[in-house]
Amino acid sequence: MIRSFMLTFLLCGALSFAQEVKIIPQPVQVITNTGNFVINSQTKLVVANNDDKATAAFLNKYLADYYGFELPIVKKLTKNSIEFKSLNTIGGLKSEGYSLKSDNKGVVISGNSPIGTFYGMQTLIQLLPVEKSNNLKIASVDVKDEPRFAYRGAMLDVGRHFFPVSFVKKYIDYLALHKMNYFHWHLTEDQGWRIEIKKYPKLTEVGSNRNGSIVGRYPGKGSDNTPETGFYTQEEVKDIVKYASDRFITVIPEIEMPGHSSAAIAAYPMLSCFPNEKTAIPDNMISEKSKQELANGRVKLVQETWGVFTDVYAPTEYTFNFLEDVLDEVMALFPSKYIHVGGDESPKDAWKRSEFCQQLIKEKGLKDEHGLQSYFIQRMEKYINKNGRTLIGWDEILEGGLAPNAIVMSWRGEAGGIAAAKENHQVIMTPGSHVYLDHSQTKNEKEVTIGGFTNLEKIYGYEPIPKELNEEQAKYVLGAQGNVWTEYMPNPAKVEYMIFPRLSALSEVLWSPKENKNWSDFQTKIEIMKKRYGIWGANYFKETE
Repeated sequence: MIRSFMLTFLLCGALSFAQEVKIIPQPVQVITNTGNFVINSQTKLVVANNDDKATAAFLNKYLADYYGFELPIVKKLTKNSIEFKSLNTIGGLKSEGYSLKSDNKGVVISGNSPIGTFYGMQTLIQLLPVEKSNNLKIASVDVKDEPRFAYRGAMLDVGRHFFPVSFVKKYIDYLALHKMNYFHWHLTEDQGWRIEIKKYPKLTEVGSNRNGSIVGRYPGKGSDNTPETGFYTQEEVKDIVKYASDRFITVIPEIEMPGHSSAAIAAYPMLSCFPNEKTAIPDNMISEKSKQELANGRVKLVQETWGVFTDVYAPTEYTFNFLEDVLDEVMALFPSKYIHVGGDESPKDAWKRSEFCQQLIKEKGLKDEHGLQSYFIQRMEKYINKNGRTLIGWDEILEGGLAPNAIVMSWRGEAGGIAAAKENHQVIMTPGSHVYLDHSQTKNEKEVTIGGFTNLEKIYGYEPIPKELNEEQAKYVLGAQGNVWTEYMPNPAKVEYMIFPRLSALSEVLWSPKENKNWSDFQTKIEIMKKRYGIWGANYFKETE
């Protein structure tokens, strides 16, 4: 009887310990064994391959920041160690795949590539306790893992509100901690131009400075009369790109065209179809400074409210030369094979009124203004392709005919992505209905948001491959990304509140096999993850829905 009780006690103990292995995103395979390994300041990091130095550096920084100690790095295997072994072929796994084995002797992380090893290290971080300690007990496990989708991304809009380099790096770390591999950096907007272009200094001298923003949710209660300023120097951009690269994250720059271009037009009015027409900002939304500047003869302003504006780039040679010059400097800074040109929400009002545009439509044999947008995007695509890069655009680039090699980001639902995939174009799914992280997280949201309602369960339940696609067409879906538009996110704490815990749910959508996803299990895991947010010092959504 006593022996039976002891056996039951031991089994329950083992099972309860196994239940503590909660990893986000859920790996392909996890086997929990008995026993554990304790990481302390005497544990060695075995790094034999130079390609794994960045991975070791990330782990050491994490341990230093959140547990108060680092590990000595050695090249030869030793007892009490965490070993990184890149470029070991693990059968049946993709290049980003890895295995992780931990027992009472130590941890071995093997990657099919250095990026696989990096992801194995992220899984190790998920095994660490959520309380600060000098002795970090982790479970004994066997993990085999690889990502479901090649593209796992998140976007950050720095046009509406500017964020310092320190937070951009923190945002990149948040992506790395969730095994995401693309950071889409939305750098230009109607409300601010945020990247230094040496050939056109007014883009930052003028275009990065907004005189005020509306108070409250659109249409707002007037202007706050508070300037919003800031841009990233080219040296800062290089630093951020390198920082991301060390975390195996590709930074995709976005330079909006032909719409969302008010800030550039404020700097260089000749980019407009009507350079002498004053920027339209409603009287009840405009800042006092802007009123005064308009009264003193200024014509073009950086927009101060949110929404869509009719003053867009004119499709002139002046504009195309300007954009090619801008892209020359952008492509020199970003090694990404993808260059995002926006292409969304570009009203045709100015083009309809412009004699030049109407004549151009006739000369080029275009059907209408949508055809003119297609001509605009295709011309820019040729330039981007000539420089060895691939154009990405929002799904409006389908209107009037899709650029030959373009990748479509489908945001207005999934229809654009479905249409593009059926035309054998690669697609990244970003439907506002499921992956817009600026939407409210509860129907009783206390914070000001753009609206909508996208709770944790809705994001977790998203399936990036639409049922309308057959098996062959589905191969054109590269993956998906979460979008963070910042009209109502004026500071880093608000961004964190909006992305957590939803970013964690999205990471499992993009990484884990469909059959491994389980909403009930995820609800348990996210409670542990919230404690990690606490360790990181990150703000997050805590309310019940």
